[in-house]
Amino acid sequence: MQVEADPYPFELDLATTALVIIDMQRDFVEPGGFGETLGNDVSLLQSVVPPLRKVLAACRTAGMTVIHTREGHVPDLSDCPPAKLHRGAPSLRIGDPGPKGRILVRGEYGHDIIDDLAPLPDELVIDKPGKGSFHGTSFGAELEARGITRLVVTGVTTEVCVHTTVREANDRGYECLVLSDCTGSYFPAFHEAGLAMIAAQGGIFGWVAPSGAFLSALALQEVAS
Repeated sequence: MQVEADPYPFELDLATTALVIIDMQRDFVEPGGFGETLGNDVSLLQSVVPPLRKVLAACRTAGMTVIHTREGHVPDLSDCPPAKLHRGAPSLRIGDPGPKGRILVRGEYGHDIIDDLAPLPDELVIDKPGKGSFHGTSFGAELEARGITRLVVTGVTTEVCVHTTVREANDRGYECLVLSDCTGSYFPAFHEAGLAMIAAQGGIFGWVAPSGAFLSALALQEVAS
């Protein structure tokens, strides 16, 4: 099965492919969270939610592996490097009390995934202390245990956690398809540049496609089966 993508069609084998939903957390997507404390307009990320809901539903119906990630830290912040904790001048820092609980702290309301994309009980959730999904986590081991070699990558933000995960995955030999309208940024220009970087030079980091192309391929697979 192929997905029409840039720079060329992406080969999709459902048994060895996982949908990865990166950091669709209240702290990044909703007002009052960490994203807003950095001075960002979090409403810019809302456009990701409707197409991502459709993709998530279709992947569940197809029986694909679904993996969610959350960026955040243990309550004593022992896994948060000082360089990250003290960088910049946000109105609230990591660990500070905010409208949705302590900012980017595991177990707090704001740290969790938004209701529209809430994981099912049998779906894997990876808690990560950094931008990439592999650093300091069991992500790689979980993929290997499931026989996953290809990733359909979605979530936020395009140029930070999505890009870092795709680069990490690429270096480890995974084939990555990034869904352009299921990823987003507080900076539209960064989103477009980030996607262009992935598909440049013959797909140096992976492939890029709109969710419609991916959904069409899934629909054809269902007809064929």
